[in-house]
Amino acid sequence: MTLPGGEMLAWSDRTDPAGDGPLAALAARLVPAGARVLLAGPHGPALLDALAHARLTCLLRGYPDAAVVAGRVDRVLVAGPHGLPAGEEYDVVIAGAGLDAVESVEGERLGWDGLLARLVAAVRPGGDLLLRLDNPIGLHRLVAAGSWYAGRDDAEWTVGGVLDSARPANLEQVRERLASAGMRAGSCYAGYPRTDLTTALLAVDELARHTTSGLFDAVLHAACTDGYAGRFVLADPARLAVDALHAGRAADLAPSWLVLARRPAADLTDPDDDPDDEPDDTGDAARPLPRVDRPENPAPGLGGPAPLPVAFVADPAAGGTVVEVLHGPQGWHWHRTGIAVPSSSADAPYAGRALAHLDPAAPDGPVPDGRLLRSLLLDGCLRRDTALLRRLLRGYADWLDGQAEQGRLTGAVALAGVDSLVVDGDRWGVLDRGWRADAPSPVDVVLARALGRFATELLTGGYAHPWTSTLDVPGLTVVLAGVAGRDLDRAVVEAAMQTETAATPTDPPPGPRSYQQLREAWLRQREENTRLTALLRWTENLLTSRERALRRAEAKINLLSGSLSYKVGRLAITPARMAKRGARAAKRRARAAIASKQGGQK
Repeated sequence: MTLPGGEMLAWSDRTDPAGDGPLAALAARLVPAGARVLLAGPHGPALLDALAHARLTCLLRGYPDAAVVAGRVDRVLVAGPHGLPAGEEYDVVIAGAGLDAVESVEGERLGWDGLLARLVAAVRPGGDLLLRLDNPIGLHRLVAAGSWYAGRDDAEWTVGGVLDSARPANLEQVRERLASAGMRAGSCYAGYPRTDLTTALLAVDELARHTTSGLFDAVLHAACTDGYAGRFVLADPARLAVDALHAGRAADLAPSWLVLARRPAADLTDPDDDPDDEPDDTGDAARPLPRVDRPENPAPGLGGPAPLPVAFVADPAAGGTVVEVLHGPQGWHWHRTGIAVPSSSADAPYAGRALAHLDPAAPDGPVPDGRLLRSLLLDGCLRRDTALLRRLLRGYADWLDGQAEQGRLTGAVALAGVDSLVVDGDRWGVLDRGWRADAPSPVDVVLARALGRFATELLTGGYAHPWTSTLDVPGLTVVLAGVAGRDLDRAVVEAAMQTETAATPTDPPPGPRSYQQLREAWLRQREENTRLTALLRWTENLLTSRERALRRAEAKINLLSGSLSYKVGRLAITPARMAKRGARAAKRRARAAIASKQGGQK
């Protein structure tokens, strides 16, 4: 550990360890064995583990952070950017926490462009820079319950925004700044769901090209739902992210971007001019290794033969393992990286339940094309397009029948809901990432469970739909099954939903605490209270009217019982009643005598 000056002795920039998984998977693909890597700023343990095959130097401004990583890397510089030795070059420089986390307050401030120039100077010719930049108008600011410009925390001694012309505010400006600094920008990834937590990296070019992708739809929805779980927000971030995807603006609303840039290589036609052969008086730690990535063999994402993955996802559905989506001859396919990070959600989808297990061999396999069934169904409900809903739901039910063996479903199909199914014309597919059913389930149970989850989301999310608003979750599930051409009763639905969280139409949806959705839940509760109040008032009025009628009847009875005609009639009727009782008694005695005589004769 070296303290060349500018260190912050009591400051820590430690980040959430769950947010470094996708970055670690990307860095592991970029960095070859034996390469010299500079990690500028704080990074989590997942990145250090992924780059164990490289020679790592960490540049940190906080001494506590340096003490944590000192035993895991080759060298630690505790300083601001001025602490980097002049002339020292690296094969790859990674600033995965942005440039703000590099600059120390103990010393002269360089500003964003000055920091970039200092890191670019540390990249050898032909080397790569991986730089993260926060989006000043990203999703995290659009849904934040508090004002971003009113921060008073220790880490917010400066607050950046679009008015700060000293730093880039969009991807185009980032590319211009990199070009001005002598770098050639290559691949770029959009990071979701927050600036301080990145569980999904999605290729910007692919986001713009595949705006209806069921894969991107599902990844964005899951990342934003888990990433904002339990937080108070203005609007549902998952809904905004998915809408931005379909509008072709998912990259523009990403909370952060990760840009890969290359420093053009020097002319190495003369072997005597190779700077690797020149003496270096900075010591072995600063001497660059032979170039591991020549211009004639460019790195992935910068014109190289092997393109970078479409997406990196730290997926709780795969046990917290980072999975990649790769280009293949048959389209996209899943690939498990082996990098595991703590899950940002409280539980994986089926954690702790007895009906499923996580397949250790998954996810590896093709990613089916098509649109996400959940989005199509929501679209049909919002537009009251009953024909579309009937076609989709009947197609889903028929597809389940086709997947069944002797009326039962197994594997991933038995657990797939509308949020993990894609539709492409008449073709259906499961965005499977690892969970398998332990035991076969009847088709009706699987259908009821999937439709029950959708009914829960439809009601608790406050979505408009073509059916009556007084339905509860089981009732709406029965209606959806009817649209699918299946006759399910409430008993089957309630049995299928035993493993799901019970919800009522007046409950807010699970996940983020959105003010918009909480307001919708409050409105539903007010409507329900109004209905119950009206029902109670009607019941009270009915009881009051019946009580009044009863009192009138009692008054009439009392009035009649005291009249002369009532008394005379009662005197006339009394002998007849007594005679009738005597006749009944005599009849019973006669029957008993006859029965006993017949018994004696036998």
